[in-house]
Amino acid sequence: MKKIKVGIIGCGRIFPMHALPVEVREDLELVAVCDIKEERAQTAATKHNCASYTDYMTMFEEEDMDAIHICLPHHLHAPVAIEAAKRKIHVLTEKPMAITMEDAENMVAAADENNISLGVIFQNRYNQSSQLIKNMLENGTLGAVKSSKLSLTWDRSDDYYRESDWKGTWDKEGGGVIIDQAIHTMDIVRWLIDDEIDYVDAVIANRAHDFIEVEDTAEGVIKYKSGVVTAFYAINYYSYDAPVEAELHCENGIVNMIGDYAEIKLNDGRTFTAENNPNETFEYEEGVKSYWGVNHIKQINNFYDALKAGTQPDITGKEALKTQKMIVAVYDSGKSGKRVAFD
Repeated sequence: MKKIKVGIIGCGRIFPMHALPVEVREDLELVAVCDIKEERAQTAATKHNCASYTDYMTMFEEEDMDAIHICLPHHLHAPVAIEAAKRKIHVLTEKPMAITMEDAENMVAAADENNISLGVIFQNRYNQSSQLIKNMLENGTLGAVKSSKLSLTWDRSDDYYRESDWKGTWDKEGGGVIIDQAIHTMDIVRWLIDDEIDYVDAVIANRAHDFIEVEDTAEGVIKYKSGVVTAFYAINYYSYDAPVEAELHCENGIVNMIGDYAEIKLNDGRTFTAENNPNETFEYEEGVKSYWGVNHIKQINNFYDALKAGTQPDITGKEALKTQKMIVAVYDSGKSGKRVAFD
C-alpha cells in the first residue's frame, strides 16, 4: 500500500491534534514538520521520527509530500496554502482559513486551478449534538428555522495574550473573540440555518484588556435572505470558559445547545437529546485541551478518506468561504459602525 506523505507546518499547541491522528493511520506517513522556532521543530520531529525544518519553502523543496496541515498564525494560512497548491500538494488548514476575504478567495482559486483538495478545520460540526440537529433540520422534523441566538463567554486574559507573539493583533490574528473563539459556534449556527446572508450589523469593542489591539466583546445580528435572524454575543473576559450556548426556534420545536449537549423539544411533546460519547476517546499528549475531543480526528479522517476516494471532504475551502464572509462582515460592520449588506 502506497502511503500518503504528510507534512505539518506549525508545531504549537494545536500540533498534537494533527500529528497524532496522522501517525495512527497506516495509510499515512508523517515525513516532515516545520516551525520557525528550531527547538520546537526538532522536538516534534524527534517525537514523531521525521525531518524538521524552520522554513516551509525549504521543506517544500526538499520533501516529497502529498498533503500538508497548516497550524500557523492566522495571517500565514493563505500564503502557505497557496504555495502548497501551486506545488500540487493538498491542504488541510486550521480555522480561520484566512484573515481577509481576498486571501480566502485566493486560496480557493489556487486549489481549483491546481486540482488539489483544500479543507478547513471546523471540527465541532462533527459533535453528536451538531449532527442530530442537522439531520432533524434536513429531514424536515424541525421544520424551518424562524430565529436563533448564540453566546460565548470565555476567559482569555492579558497574560494569555502576552504568551503569544501574534495573538491579539489585527495584522496577524485578524481579530479577537470572534475570529478565534466564537467562530466555531457562529459557523455551526450558520451551517444549520444553511441560507444566504442578507446583512450583518455588529458592534465590537475592547472593554477589559490592556494588552491587545483587537476586540474582546462583540454583539450583533446576522439576517438571512429567508428572514431568519441570528443574535450573537461574545466576550473573552469572563472568569472561566463557560459552555457555549445556542438556540434555534423552529416551526416544529426549539433546539438548545449547551456545550456539546443538545436538547430538541418538539411542539408535539417529543424530546431528543445528544451529546458526545464518553467512550469515544483518543489519547493525546499531556497538555492538550480536553474540549478539543475526538472531532479533529473525525475531520482529518474524512479529509484523507475523501482524498483516497477522489472526492471532496465535507468542509472544503468553498464551504468555509461562507463562514469567512460572515466573520469578515462582523469586523467590517464593527469597525465602520455600518450595516454590511451581502450581494
